[in-house]
Amino acid sequence: MKIRSKFLNKAGGFLIAWVVRHWMRTLDYQGALHDPSADPIHPEFRGPAIFVFWHDYIPIMFYLRGNCNITMLLSQHQDAEWLGQAASLMGFETIRGSTNRGGVAALRTLFRTGRAKNLTITPDGPRGPRRRLAQGAIYLASRLGIPLIAFGLGYERPWRLNTWDRFAIPKPYSRARVVGSPLIRIPPDLDRDGIEHHRQRVERLLTELTDEAEAWAERGGHYENQIALRREGIPIHNRRAA
Repeated sequence: MKIRSKFLNKAGGFLIAWVVRHWMRTLDYQGALHDPSADPIHPEFRGPAIFVFWHDYIPIMFYLRGNCNITMLLSQHQDAEWLGQAASLMGFETIRGSTNRGGVAALRTLFRTGRAKNLTITPDGPRGPRRRLAQGAIYLASRLGIPLIAFGLGYERPWRLNTWDRFAIPKPYSRARVVGSPLIRIPPDLDRDGIEHHRQRVERLLTELTDEAEAWAERGGHYENQIALRREGIPIHNRRAA
């Protein structure tokens, strides 16, 4: 059902942003990156870049990395109306479109935006298949000449919704963990076979990082040089297993 009331859409977005801020602030965030300068709040970060992570963990990055010159790709579905309003309140810009509706216009806007701003894409959204990386992020990175950065995310024993992505809801005061990749350079002007090769490569990497973050969140423990993550300006340090 499409809700056309601007008031209701703004109210829905405000509610999402309020819940995210108050619910997600209770979590214990720890992170580790292969390359600390790949964090957009790191003083040595040099963008633009394309950040990718799986759809079921949207709230982590939504909470942690607002106001980082990031534009989000959102679908044309009704749930994205509210998410778009919430994203603005959380410090993100948005582009609406998907492979099914608004895709060509969204792609053109992404090309323009990606030359000056960071982009974030959940590459298995908006409707799946779950944890299968679509080709769009690879195509954009190849054509724009900017790197991908993959984030594996995990919660400690989260609740899971009965949705296509098994959307994860963290329990209050539980652990949240972030494991990130180095910069992933995609060769320019790839043909269809080249795009598929790198799609599979990045999908495997993102899956491995997610498995690692989920296992870390479940067991607890420490990584050497890990650092507590906060919303304001604390970068992630090098990833090295203790």
